[in-house]
Amino acid sequence: MGTVERRRWRGASALTLLCATALLAVSAMTGVAQAAPMPEPGAKSLEQVRKEIDELYRQAGTATDAYNLAEGEAKAQSAKIVEIAKQVVAGQDRITALKNRAGAAARAQYRSGGMPAGAQLVLSNNPSQFLDGADRIRQGEKATTDLLSEMNRTQSDLQQYAKDASAQWEKLEANRIKQETSKKQIEEKIKSAESLESKLQAEEKARLIQLEQEAQYKAQTAWLSTGVLKEINTSASESGKKAVQYATAQMGKPYEWGAEGPSSFDCSGLTSQAWRAAGRSIPRTSQEQLRLLPKVAIKDMRPGDLIIYFDDATHVGMYVGDGAMIHAPRPGRNVTLAGAGSMPIKAVVRPDA
Repeated sequence: MGTVERRRWRGASALTLLCATALLAVSAMTGVAQAAPMPEPGAKSLEQVRKEIDELYRQAGTATDAYNLAEGEAKAQSAKIVEIAKQVVAGQDRITALKNRAGAAARAQYRSGGMPAGAQLVLSNNPSQFLDGADRIRQGEKATTDLLSEMNRTQSDLQQYAKDASAQWEKLEANRIKQETSKKQIEEKIKSAESLESKLQAEEKARLIQLEQEAQYKAQTAWLSTGVLKEINTSASESGKKAVQYATAQMGKPYEWGAEGPSSFDCSGLTSQAWRAAGRSIPRTSQEQLRLLPKVAIKDMRPGDLIIYFDDATHVGMYVGDGAMIHAPRPGRNVTLAGAGSMPIKAVVRPDA
């Protein structure tokens, strides 16, 4: 076994031992294995409650991704509307300048009496001077024609700006409705989950945490048992190191849906801000991160890469090495270290590929 493999094996073993120790500590501290009350006939088991709470938070996560995406689109549309407004102001200023030029040309023609060129030639005492003047008149007429054409183009641009602004306002309103709908869904799911959890006794809540850890430990152990870490031995890039440093510095901060720091985060808020700190701007949501960032094989995964979880890509964590990742789990939990295989992996993406 090489040095790198030994180091990663030790890291994986340490993470497994950490999970196991945490489980034992919870059991020893609470004594729930002996103290938990027997469920009433027909009542849901604590494991059923755990799965129901998990599913509610998963649904809240789906709505959170929709909310974040709509919010990002709304910001982009607002920026477009501001840009259109600037173009409208510039166009109106241009129209004013063109009208002033047109007025000056009209006044010059009025001063010449508007006399036809042939009559001016007959009455001129200096035909050569007149011909020079006539050439300047032709140039002036062309300039006037060009000026009028430019005015027409500018007017047409202003009409198009108005149409564009109207279209952006419609999109902005549609996204506002999407945000409101998603917000209601998020609040409803979180409220339902919190209501279920609030009905538990203190020892049941402790046991619930233990069940969560057991489920994660079981999934992580199964993932590690495939020998996946034997293949994962890639070092982090310089940008990846910076992203990992940022993410690890946020450990212990609470999850909050829609949050991007600095005091709280949701899952994709954490990963997008970590890579922003590393000098890379990436999509805001886990689904967009999956869609737009380059994918890499799990065996090629390196610290700083993002692991997208679940079939609907509604959760994301950052791989930090040795089979572990950092993520913002869900409401009521803090940014923490967890096994990279503790949830179903959909894909791995690399922001700095």
